[in-house]
Formats: sequence, structure tokens, C-alpha cells
Amino acid sequence: MNTCIAIGELLIDFIPLEKNRALKDVETFSRAAGGAPANVCACVAKLGAPSIMLTKVGEDEFGTYAIEMLKNANVDTSYIKRTKEANTALAFVSLKANGERSFSFYRNPSADLLYNENDIDNNIFKQGNVLHFGSVDLIDSPMKKAHEKAIEIAKKEQMIITFDPNLRFPLWPDKELYHKTIQKFLPEAHILKISTDELTFITGIEDREQAIKSLFKGNTKIILLTDGSIGSNIYTRDKHIFVPSERVEVQDSTGAGDAFIGAFIYQILKNNLSIDTLNFLVDEKYLLFANKVSAYVVQHKGFIPILPTYKDLLSFYGKNNII
Repeated sequence: MNTCIAIGELLIDFIPLEKNRALKDVETFSRAAGGAPANVCACVAKLGAPSIMLTKVGEDEFGTYAIEMLKNANVDTSYIKRTKEANTALAFVSLKANGERSFSFYRNPSADLLYNENDIDNNIFKQGNVLHFGSVDLIDSPMKKAHEKAIEIAKKEQMIITFDPNLRFPLWPDKELYHKTIQKFLPEAHILKISTDELTFITGIEDREQAIKSLFKGNTKIILLTDGSIGSNIYTRDKHIFVPSERVEVQDSTGAGDAFIGAFIYQILKNNLSIDTLNFLVDEKYLLFANKVSAYVVQHKGFIPILPTYKDLLSFYGKNNII
């Protein structure tokens, strides 16, 4: 099977043990390895497809712990670099009663931002593999240059590229620069995963349908639009499919979107798809599958350790309900 290559942040999330408290009032946290690209990488690996993480962590215990968590999820961590020049990034999370969260980040800079283009091994980029990235590590840094190089190589090798902006405003004090940066990278991806509450900022367009249409430029072929508890959508230039969300009790929404796009990348790899055959995914059953993976995750606290294997999904939902 082909491989998912994710590039970006690997960090430690501190998840509160109490809901519905401001961060300043939270007294106890549990730690969890995280970072959107790392979460996606782990989701793909747990479902049963090979995945590789490209990032850098500190020569500290948090970095060791984060790598161990990815290894436990069957992610290939042999390409992760380590440095003494900065610490592994930390993110403190506060949870509302409904499981929604806000973040406070500690990195100035963190080790992931020091990952550079010379750290990339070109040999892992091959046709049939998928390159996935987000927006958190696109600030002006060596890591941004590494993203640009990775995308350049992936395009040369005719790899499928997926992009989930996964907005984190606390990391981007200059909102205009954030918008421009995302706009620059959007056309590079064949698949975009965006949530409805991100759509207006990313496109600058209030009308939903017009905003979606504006995203079809450059390489973009498919838009995955998630709408929380309402449902999820898949768009092409001439087709739209909607599937309602699973009805579940949300414990922690951290990583819900990462599980969703991870489920799609798994199906790309499982079905041996190419850029020319991506429309194979434009089917209700793949939205249903991604919804179920995401719903499984949000019923638990944390993310990587509780990610389901394919067998877990069969057991949890029943064989007739999983493709």
C-alpha cells in the first residue's frame, strides 16, 4: 500500500480534566501528543495504511514522549529530527461544556519550526503517496521553506496533496498575513478540508456557495466541508453530496477534523487512487466512513491513543455499517 507523508507540528496538548472553565481556572490537565498533521498521520496508520511524519522535536522528555506515542500508533518516526536549539511545542486547551475547545500555545520558537528543507529525504516522495499539511507551521520559518520544498517534490512525483488549514489564530497575530499565506497554499492541494466556521476567513466571501466555488483553482479537485454536529459535505466543480453527522455524546472535539481527513487519506491509499482517479471518492459511502471515524474519536478524551483500527470500527459500528 502507498504511504501518507505528513509535514508540520508535533506537540504536546494539555487537555483539562474539567470542562466549561476558562484556561486560567483549570487546575488539572492530562498530556497528549498532538498537532494536526501528526494526528492525521496517526489516524491513517491506525486504520492500516503506512504513514511517515516529517517534523522536528526538542531533545527533551516531551519530544521523546511524542515520538513514542506516534510509534505506538504504527507511524514511521524514523524521519523525525531532534534539536537542542528549541523545546518541543506545548499547547494548553480549555474545553466548553459541549466539547469545543480553545488553545494557548507555548513556542517562541518551538522545535518544529526549526525543521528545514535540508531535513527532507527526497527518496520517500513517490507517485501514489499522499502529502498532507496544515497552516499552523506556515509562519515565516525554516519549516515554511520545508513545506514549499515538500510540495515541490510531491508535485514533480505526481503525488496527491491534501491541505487542512485548521485555523489557529493565537499563532498568527497578523490576520491579514495569515489569510494571504493560506491563499498562497490553497491552489497547491488536490483536496482541501475546511470547516464551515473557517470558510469566510479563508476565502473572504460571506456567501457559502460562492466561497466554495472560489476554492476551485490551481490543482484543487475536491473540497471536504465539515459542519460539526450538522454533517459533512464533499464538493467537486459540478457535484455536491451531504451526509448528516453521527449522533453521539461529545467528550472532546480535539482532533475531530484530523480524524475526518485521515479517514479520507486512508481510503485514497487503500484504493490506490491517483490524481486522475480522485473522483472515485465522490461517493456518500466515503463521507459516511469519515463521519464514523470522527464520531468514534470525539466520544473519548485525547486523540492518538484512542484512535480506532479498522477492526475497532467493525466491532463498534457493525460489519454492515463500515465500507
